[in-house]
Amino acid sequence: MENLNTLAGEVRRCALCELSRTRTNAVPGEGPANAEIMFIGEGPGFNEDKQGRPFVGAAGQFLNELLQIAGFKREEVYITNVVKCRPPGNRDPLPEEIQACARYLDRQIELINPRVIVTLGRFSMARWFPNEKISAVHGRAKRAGGRVVVAMFHPAAALHQQSLRATVEEDFRKLRQIVAEAQRKPEEKPAEKPASDQAEQLSLF
Repeated sequence: MENLNTLAGEVRRCALCELSRTRTNAVPGEGPANAEIMFIGEGPGFNEDKQGRPFVGAAGQFLNELLQIAGFKREEVYITNVVKCRPPGNRDPLPEEIQACARYLDRQIELINPRVIVTLGRFSMARWFPNEKISAVHGRAKRAGGRVVVAMFHPAAALHQQSLRATVEEDFRKLRQIVAEAQRKPEEKPAEKPASDQAEQLSLF
């Protein structure tokens, strides 16, 4: 029976795309197998590539602060990326690299089965919020496949653009409430909206 450790071993040996040729270490992800919240970033950076762990550089330190703002401990959540190897020069991951790694992300989601997925950045967001701009949907949540998905700016965006910092922090302050909403039993869910606006109202809350 597959578990996160065996999957991580497969990721570390992976040679499905060109990123495997330039990596120091693959970065499968880390966190408890029963985590209720899963954070999905874009790809490892310099420090992550060296250590084989996600979000350990400057963006990772800020993510730790954001988790504290939201009332969570890092040890309580699972953290991974869309691609598990560092793109050279921290460039954007290519579509074929994201596609090659999708099999690993799919299996991580299946094994952990989180109630809430938080996407960090536009490349992880695109899977659940296709054709949307992160500037328009950040901080919003939608129901997808029996769980709640929340779109967030990548922590690095606020480090590069200080004007975003307050926005990112405010989005994380809402996260505890969103998680509580996701934990409601079906009979506790708010009443559905009229059919005329049901699709929009049920997808974002």
